Amino acid sequence: MGGSSSGPRRIGDVKDLIERAKDELRSKRNVFISFAYEDLNEVNLLRGQAKNENSPLEFNDWSVSEPYDSERASYIKQKISERIAQSSVTVVYLSPHSAASKWVEWEITQSLAAGKKVLGVYSGQIKPTSSFSAISSNSIKCVPWSDLAKTIATLKE
Repeated sequence: MGGSSSGPRRIGDVKDLIERAKDELRSKRNVFISFAYEDLNEVNLLRGQAKNENSPLEFNDWSVSEPYDSERASYIKQKISERIAQSSVTVVYLSPHSAASKWVEWEITQSLAAGKKVLGVYSGQIKPTSSFSAISSNSIKCVPWSDLAKTIATLKE
């Protein structure tokens, strides 16, 4: 008696679980984080905050976690472009290192060309003075880390 009635309920439970997971993924933004490798520790803190259920910052991280093992710029660009395409917004971590990075500038340009929203984010309350030509020439909004969740939430898809 108990075995036959639990079968269909299990399938229903799995379907319900799948639907809830899909809803959760849809409720979060898919974010590509553009940063210089020298800023990896700070960016990992940002990633960790997004995973903390007590944090208002929620997103699915589509950025590159490990550098691509290649000397071929075309291969690296292809792989990064795929990640950007899977995202709805690119968040640029602003620092002196990222300002000097040719890859960060390229990722900003690539994101804009793909029609993605782009935001600059910085730690603390004072925007870095480092020059980002792609940020300034495209009038990209830059916010402190503490305002990132609120700013992402206001973006239209």
